[in-house]
Amino acid sequence: MNRKELDPDRSPQARFGERLRKLRDERGWTQDELAERMGYSATHISAVETGRRPPTSRFAARADKVLGTGDQLERQGRSVRQPALLDGFPEYVGHEGRAAEIRLYEVGVIPGLLQTPEYATVLAEGFVKRGAITAEQADERVTLVAQRQAALVRTPSPTVFVVLDESCIRPSIGGPSVMDAQWDRLVEFAELPNTVLQIAPFTMGERRPFDLPVYILTLPDRKLVSYAESAQRGYLERDMTSVLPLLAAYHQLQAEALSQASSMAMLEQLRKGTP
Repeated sequence: MNRKELDPDRSPQARFGERLRKLRDERGWTQDELAERMGYSATHISAVETGRRPPTSRFAARADKVLGTGDQLERQGRSVRQPALLDGFPEYVGHEGRAAEIRLYEVGVIPGLLQTPEYATVLAEGFVKRGAITAEQADERVTLVAQRQAALVRTPSPTVFVVLDESCIRPSIGGPSVMDAQWDRLVEFAELPNTVLQIAPFTMGERRPFDLPVYILTLPDRKLVSYAESAQRGYLERDMTSVLPLLAAYHQLQAEALSQASSMAMLEQLRKGTP
């Protein structure tokens, strides 16, 4: 059999194809057998697996149903159809929606899971003004923020740990009214029974283990997944041996950051305009 080697790092489209082939192989199905179950041609399946044809939403949803993967493939397919998002992020969001534990470290802006709609909209509009994304892509980003937050309202609820670099709460995004509502949202989040919110103050200096945002998920089967990004690229890591050191560094970050009570006190001082 002439079996083409796949390079999942080439593009989100190629990564989707590699995932589809892996799931098919795990079930011992040929392309013809998967095609018959899905109602597509074997040629179509081959084109998607090798990255020559992007998966439509209908294709991905049908694959999820046939393969019994929930909505994982449909979510991963968004990375092909949503170029406004960094590579790997749509797939991360799919894992996030079912994670048992979520750990976030953010720099510069409030993370999406804690953003108000107004704050998210102002950020997206800023990207549009700079020509980085289109208005339609900005709408997609704001919609995704709402979808991520809605996915957390489930039973059992995930435990969510958030450490914000002090730079997240210092800038005024959208003016006083937007920031007042955003600060209210942070306080409401901290008061939930399944959350912990801490601030990493500037005074931590070199003791801060991360310079860029880092997200770490504990999945229901206790496997770990991490996501990190720079201004130009996102990277999803599934290898436990690579994620475990990040988890250890995150624990160090929590130990060095302000307690939740002290973090809320810093936030209240900021709201009052005191140093």
